[in-house]
Amino acid sequence: MKEYFAHETAVLDEGCQIGMNTKIWHFAHVMSGAVIGTHCVIGQNVMIANRVTLGNNVKVQNNVSVYEGVICEDDVFLGPSMVFTNVINPRAFIERKNEFRATLVKRGATIGANATIVCGHTIGCYAMIGAGAVVTHDVPDYALVAGTPARQIGWVSEYGCRLVFDEAGMAECPESGQKYQLQNHQVKRIM
Repeated sequence: MKEYFAHETAVLDEGCQIGMNTKIWHFAHVMSGAVIGTHCVIGQNVMIANRVTLGNNVKVQNNVSVYEGVICEDDVFLGPSMVFTNVINPRAFIERKNEFRATLVKRGATIGANATIVCGHTIGCYAMIGAGAVVTHDVPDYALVAGTPARQIGWVSEYGCRLVFDEAGMAECPESGQKYQLQNHQVKRIM
């Protein structure tokens, strides 16, 4: 008896690994070699390629392709129709599969709807990528980035609330009460 749910229209290739209590919805395709953790939600029309790893509690919204070379840690949110790339200079007539660049999306990060993540970069823990942003560089932990190309416009808490730092570099999440410190352009949760 399988310990996950897959809609009857989903295609699960032999050799993929799917964790307990994961839900895979209409017209999704999980390729062999993909590893999906527990309690994940894979939306409609999603493709998870070979050698992709999704941690636990990852939410992949509709119309997302997660290409080879992408690793998403636990609690990552991939918004509707967001895009990953895996080759810097693709050409239809040149085979570049040996040039795939890895992309790491760290724990708790959110990538907004229609955002594009150019391969070879790291999205930091609890970072938030705005809808439609084009990420062309690494994004620090807790950073809020938006635009084309994406630029940092602030910091967010683990709850996704904008942080406002005082002169001493301290901020409190208005939703959770968690406290954060900004020092040397790095944010750390301290309580």
